[in-house]
Amino acid sequence: MPTQIHIYTINRGALDAFAIEWRDRIKPLREKFGFRVSGGWKITETNQFVWFLSRDDSEDWDTQNQAFYQSDERRSLDPDPARHIARVEQYFVDSV
Repeated sequence: MPTQIHIYTINRGALDAFAIEWRDRIKPLREKFGFRVSGGWKITETNQFVWFLSRDDSEDWDTQNQAFYQSDERRSLDPDPARHIARVEQYFVDSV
């Protein structure tokens, strides 16, 4: 099962607002597109937000990820939660 870690550095002062918007808007929409969200965590000391995203099948990852970003639901998020993000890091991870 492919799993991706997302590490977002959030604009100063916006960590709590981003976490709420992510939980209420992004997480359910990702799940609607067939992704599994393992949860989200705030790192207050570094102003970062970390979450894990996975799918049962790797073949559909790129297709479904693109469908998510191009969907009317994602594009119509207003205000866009991404406005809080200063830096994005995303990596595929392997369990041990």
